[in-house]
Amino acid sequence: MQEKLQCSFCSTALSFPLQTATRFLTHSLQDLQQPAVSSKVFIQRDYSSGTICKFQTKFPSELESRIDKQQFEETIQTLNNLYAEAEKLGGKSYLEGCLACLTAYTIFLCMETHYEKVLKKIARYIKDQNEKIYAPRGLLLTDPIERGLRVVEITIFEDRSIGSGR
Repeated sequence: MQEKLQCSFCSTALSFPLQTATRFLTHSLQDLQQPAVSSKVFIQRDYSSGTICKFQTKFPSELESRIDKQQFEETIQTLNNLYAEAEKLGGKSYLEGCLACLTAYTIFLCMETHYEKVLKKIARYIKDQNEKIYAPRGLLLTDPIERGLRVVEITIFEDRSIGSGR
């Protein structure tokens, strides 16, 4: 028997067999709640090598029960390497600068700079790390560009799986 149901939460209207539709459109209160933020950890910039964009690889004690020290250091080191790649000057960077001057900077309406391409690469890397490593452990790595390249922010979410019986 086909039933047309509409979810009162998300207004989805679908036609399914009654049992399937009821199961599909039922939202539990836990699914609708945002996870509670327990705390945040900030990984500061490392200015020991000058003003290049580099973050400290010191493992914060707040993460000891959540993630392996080696995985954390690998993530930060990869970010440091990617930012070094973005800031590296080469023939391509000089060509971009010359073309920008010759076109009154309108060339950047048509093309991305090397720096912008690497920033997108960093965003993809952070998204991938969040999905594979950080999110399953109740952590969220925030792209440093969202914090003005001052810090790497790691949000620690409350572990609700202990009390909820999941």
